[in-house]
Parts: sequence; C-alpha cells; structure tokens
Amino acid sequence: MDSFTRNYVDRFMADVIARNPGEAEFHQAVREVVESVAPYITACPHLMDKKVMERIVEPERILIFRVPWTDDRGEVHINRGFRVQCNSALGPYKGGIRFHPSVNLSIMKFLAFEQTFKNSLTTLPMGGAKGGSDFNPRGKSDDEVMRFCQSFMTELFRHIGQDTDVPAGDIGVGGREIGYLFGQYKRLRNEFTGTLTGKGLGWGGSLLRPEATGYGLCYFTEQMLGTRGESFAGKTVLISGAGNVAQYAAQKAMRLGAKVVTLSDSDGFIYDPDGLDEEKMAYVFELKKIYRGRIKEYADKYPGSTYYPGERPWRIPCDIALPCATQNEIRKEDAEKLVAGGCMCVAEGANMPSTPEAIHVFQENGLLYAPGKASNAGGVSTSGLEMTQNSMRQHWTAEEVDSHLRRIMSDIHAACLKYGTNEDGTVNYVRGANTAAFIKVADAMMDQGLV
Repeated sequence: MDSFTRNYVDRFMADVIARNPGEAEFHQAVREVVESVAPYITACPHLMDKKVMERIVEPERILIFRVPWTDDRGEVHINRGFRVQCNSALGPYKGGIRFHPSVNLSIMKFLAFEQTFKNSLTTLPMGGAKGGSDFNPRGKSDDEVMRFCQSFMTELFRHIGQDTDVPAGDIGVGGREIGYLFGQYKRLRNEFTGTLTGKGLGWGGSLLRPEATGYGLCYFTEQMLGTRGESFAGKTVLISGAGNVAQYAAQKAMRLGAKVVTLSDSDGFIYDPDGLDEEKMAYVFELKKIYRGRIKEYADKYPGSTYYPGERPWRIPCDIALPCATQNEIRKEDAEKLVAGGCMCVAEGANMPSTPEAIHVFQENGLLYAPGKASNAGGVSTSGLEMTQNSMRQHWTAEEVDSHLRRIMSDIHAACLKYGTNEDGTVNYVRGANTAAFIKVADAMMDQGLV
C-alpha cells in the first residue's frame, strides 16, 4: 500500500472512530473492508469526491426501542431492541435478528455493515441490515419467548416489509422465534407476505434454509481446497458452535469424506477422536433442537469423547477449521495453535470469528483463509431464494434450492479469485471478497445519486 493510500485509510479510520466512540466491533469490521478496498478507491477519484465509502459506513437508519414483557411469574422485564438498516442500494434491507445478552449497538452496526457486503456477493437484489435484542431466550419457557417476540415485533413491524426490510433468524432466533415474530407481524399488518425468512415449510418457508449456511460453507471450502488440488476427503475438521450452522457444516463435511472431531457451545467443547457420524449427529440435532441441551451432554452419551469446559477447540490438530460460533472466537494464540497443529484451511461460518491478529497469522503462514462475508453467505442466499419463492407463490424442491445454492457459492468464489489473486497465484480472499462486494454497492450508489 503506497503512502497516499495509507494516509487515506488512517484519516478515514480516525474519523470513523471519532464519530462512533467505543464501538470496537464496528471499528474492526470497517477497518478490514477499508484496508482492502482503499487501493481501488484512491485509484478512482470520483469515488473519493462523492465520498461513497463514507456514506456506506453511516447507516441509513438506526432504530433503538424498548421491549417490555412479563415472565411466567408476572414479573415485568425491559430489554432493548435494535434494527440497523445500513444500505439499500442493491435492494430491500436484508439481515438477521439476534437475541443474546451480548447484543449492543456496536455489534448490530458491525453485523449490518458486514451484511451489506455479504448480500452484495450473493448476486441477489438485497441490501444490508441487522437487528436484535439483549434478551436471552436460554432457559425461558415457550410462553415467555412468545410474549417477548410479540412485544419486539409490536415496535419493529412499522419499519419492515417485503419491499422494505426482510429480517431472518440469527443467534438465539430459530424456527420457534421466527414463528412468533411472523404471527405478530401478520396480526398487526393484516397481511400474509414474505416479510420474514426462515419460516416453517408449511407457511412459506424454503427447503434447505436451516441447512444453507453450513452447506454453503462447505461448498465454498470445497472450491478453496480445489485451488490446491485438495478436497474434504480424508481431512480432519474442527468445528466450533453447535447451532444450525455448525450442525449442518458438520453433516456436509462428513458426507464429503471428512472426519469432524469437535463441536462447542459457550460453556466448552467436545473432542471425539473417532469422529462424528450420522448417528451421533442425529443425537446432536435432537439435543439442541428438541431438548435445548448443552454440548457437554455429548460426552456423557459417547464415552470415547472428552469435554473441555471453558475452552475453544483450536488446539486440536486438524487439516481444516470451520469457526461457526460467534465473533472474535479465534484470537492470535488460537491461530498459532491451528498453524502448529497442521491446519491448512480456515473458512468462517460465523460473522467475523477471527480477530485481525489471527487473520494475519493465517495469511503469513500461507493458509487458505476465507472471511465470513464470502464463505457463510449461503444462509442469506437461501433467504433470498425464499423471498423469490414467496413473491412467485411457488415452492421449490430441495434439489432446485441446492442447485441455486451451489451456483451462488461458486460465483462468490469466482469473484474472490477475480479480485484477490496475487501475482504468485495465491489468493487473498479478504481482498477479493471485499473488493468485489464494494464495487457492486458503490456502482449502484453512484447510479442512484446523492441519497
């Protein structure tokens, strides 16, 4: 990076930090993108003159609202709700809703900013948004979750719609929560539209939506491995998380010939040296979806495995690592352990699970590394396909959806290669993904004028 471009990045980030104090996650997400696309921006004076990047980092709209609800004992609780509508240059806002105690404005802004670029990469007409609340559904009864979701939607409904903003699920928001949110939206608006995605199959949902992020992650990883003449076959895989993304990434990796040896949750991780199989995965599905249990119960069920409380799985030797839990779960020391353990490929199933220092370790050591905006875009891609089916009043087969998903992930990989291939033939997937996504958003913004 030349001195002019470096000065541009430094000035840009100083301004972002001054305007958004204390928002570390948002600063981190913006810096990663700006450092990637700065050479492109400084080579295009019209983008600097029109301050396109400055406009992208300023959300078009931020909603913050209170969410009062009562528990089963009649006690009143008040949580905080958010919706960050970041950019609509490419289509209606699109992005998940997260219910987790860690939710704050910085995390919502980082996720909405990331979503803008991820949605751009899918090639589908979707802008970027994210929402959620610091409500924790863990340990709550179905009735408590329903009352919270109804209160949350009672404020949110006036700001969303199938041609305005189409939310989906995220951490803490699965099929149960989407059902309650959609029911309240329908009740308030007196209309049945595709305003939320992740719906039940019997009322507008798409086949393969629960599987899509995990399957798409593996399809993208397959493409990465293929650039080095490799595949999943015979590889040992570490996966963090135990939700939808982790479960279906594990299932698909196994079916592609890999041995998956770890899963985790916020309390710790399990290591099964024999590898998971279809029977063990069926148990995990049941444990998480029906009983809402903890991953440590896996070690009680299968004595050959070990549970490590309070730890992440990255010290286990492996060939491939798929972080599918949450942001910043792989730190510099974790990345160094992965390198020491023989890891050759890291593809992100979660949003921004690797710190900048960890990414530097991966790239310095020549690992294949894919940022989440590229490798985990299969989920929002299939949400976009659900929107299409809703608009057409059609219901596609699993084979049709999977075919579209494979094509989209292949197209995203091709875009990364186009803008990220180095002179020596190696690929910087961070630069490739960010540049490809930025160009599409920037061009649309330029076409639409100063709005």
